[in-house]
This record gives sequence, structure tokens and C-alpha cells, in this order.
Amino acid sequence: MSAAKIFKAVIFDLDGTLLETLTDLTEAMNASLVHFGFKPHTVDAFRYFVGESVAVEAKRALPESARDNETVEKVAEYSQQIYAGCWHKNTRPYTGIPEILTDLQKRGLKLAVLSNKIDKFTKTMVKTLLPQWRFEMVQGALPDIPLKPHPDLALRIANHLKIPPEQFIYVGDSNIDMLTAVAAKMFPVGCLWGYRTADELLAAGAKALINSPAELLDILDNTHK
Repeated sequence: MSAAKIFKAVIFDLDGTLLETLTDLTEAMNASLVHFGFKPHTVDAFRYFVGESVAVEAKRALPESARDNETVEKVAEYSQQIYAGCWHKNTRPYTGIPEILTDLQKRGLKLAVLSNKIDKFTKTMVKTLLPQWRFEMVQGALPDIPLKPHPDLALRIANHLKIPPEQFIYVGDSNIDMLTAVAAKMFPVGCLWGYRTADELLAAGAKALINSPAELLDILDNTHK
């Protein structure tokens, strides 16, 4: 990391990074599994189910013998119907997130959110639970657009903000986020308060790991000298 590097923007993942969403995600998918006659899973198991898309989450949660496209689709769709009514029950910003968002904006950095969660949920959750902060772009999954780790949406955010990708910090809690940042030529920062491990983040290309949101300021201070 060059001491001369200047960061002007930060992209945050949503689930496991800005918001603790795992309990509500688990409730929705487990309700769908039980509805269709399958066994539910623990919250800890869902740490490794979530992060790519609701279809991938459903496929991972289903037994191997029931992972055909039709079953995956109906379990995923029904879970989203449940999630629409329960996403707000337990979901909250992580400790330290409000403070770091305020600090970053005071420093003049632009903020954005990029998630593989369905776009309408992504926008609703940010608007409802993080209303005090200005996000230049809040982007979730849309039909026919590649999901993370494809860099397309991250680069769209950079283009929208008119800031070179190299001047973005990308903060996320999974290998998907780190791979996205690397592919987009952004600076990958893995957060350890989320759903995955330090080893996973480092193996996927994380250039820094942080134990709390406030440690983002250390990265900025060390690079803006």
C-alpha cells in the first residue's frame, strides 16, 4: 500500500458488514424449508449459506438430493415472501457503524452500498436503518446483471461517482467481497465482525483486516500521509 495513495470513496457490503442480518435471514429461509418439508438449520450454518444470492442460499440450505432448479427456485421465492415480513425484526447496524459513517462523511469521503441481496430489500434496509447518512449509490441484485464477485456493479458505482476505482476502499465480510474488490481494482478491506473468517478474506485478496469499524480510520490515516 503506497503512502501516497488517496482514497476518496468507500463501498460497503450490506449483510455482515453494515447490518447484522443473519437471524432474520435464517428465520425466513428456515420457514421456507419447513414449508416444503425440509429440515431447518442453525443460525451459524447460515454464515456459510448467505452472501452470493438467495438462490445460492436456498441451494446450500437444501439437502443434496433436492437441489434441482425447480426446488431451489420455489424455496428461494417463498423465503423472500417471508423475509419481506420479518427482515426488520432483529436486523440492526453493527456497533460502531453509525460512528464510522459519520466520521467518513466528515472527512469528505463518498459512501456507497453494494449487495447481492435483492435490490428492493437493499434499498429499503439502507433507507430504514441508515437514514442519517448520504449514500451516493445503493445497489442490490437486479435481473440480468452479474452479481458479485463480477466487478460490473462496483465499476458502475465508480463511474457514477466519477472517481477512479483505485481510489475506493471496498469493505466486506466475505471472499465474494474481496474478489469483487480485486477484480474492480479497488482496495479490499475484510471486516472480522461479519460472517466469515480472516483466512477466507486473506485468501480472496484482502489487503487489510479490521476488527472494528473505527479501524477504517487507521487505514485512511496511514495512506493520506
